[in-house]
Amino acid sequence: MPIVAHAAAIDPGKDPVPSVMWTFYHKQILDDAPFVFDDRVKLLAPPFAEDARQVPIEIDARAFKGEVVKILAWAELNPLPKIVDFQPVSGVLPWLSIRIRVEQATPLRAAVLTRDGLWHVGSTLIDAAGGGCTAPSVVRTQPGWEEHIGEVLGGRYPRGEFSRVRLQIAHPMDNGMVSGIPEFFINHAELRDHNDQVLARLELFPAVSENPNLTFDIEGSGQTRLFLRDNSGNEFDAAIP
Repeated sequence: MPIVAHAAAIDPGKDPVPSVMWTFYHKQILDDAPFVFDDRVKLLAPPFAEDARQVPIEIDARAFKGEVVKILAWAELNPLPKIVDFQPVSGVLPWLSIRIRVEQATPLRAAVLTRDGLWHVGSTLIDAAGGGCTAPSVVRTQPGWEEHIGEVLGGRYPRGEFSRVRLQIAHPMDNGMVSGIPEFFINHAELRDHNDQVLARLELFPAVSENPNLTFDIEGSGQTRLFLRDNSGNEFDAAIP
């Protein structure tokens, strides 16, 4: 309790991407908890979304290695703003790359909760022509797409003291905003080691692009597995050597 009270007294600093929506999302997503705008949380995105349906973003909170409880990300002006709730449990660095949909130019936020109860907020702006959230699915135009749902492609690549795992999952990730097509998306993922111990948990939201791309940095060696579940109850898993 004293730690949280101390954190509440901290000056959060100036919003690096001034937004009229910040107060709303501070309450809606962070529950009005103590926070600071912190440039040690690196949130990287292209300055302009050439394809608003597939926008790569990178969240780097390695400055807080060993102290991260969870990482939340959202796009403030998206109709469905939430992107991911990422919880690195053990053996996974607090770093994540993912592709998202962007409906229009928007501030992007990544909020990192540390063990002292303080949120550290990284921010950036992205420009876009628009329509990424309401565009029809490309996956659904491909013959036999239903037969490939849940297939995982990717691999593990050594990077010195850790290895980078890059994955693509076949799934339309329907967000419910295209007429006649209800929400149908992967909403939960777990990365586990060869002993079935959880390395990281993710809750995914409809702002994530179709055929989602996920990239993690993993310490140590040994086979890992990715377990997935979508909002229709389908479950998938894949081994990563």
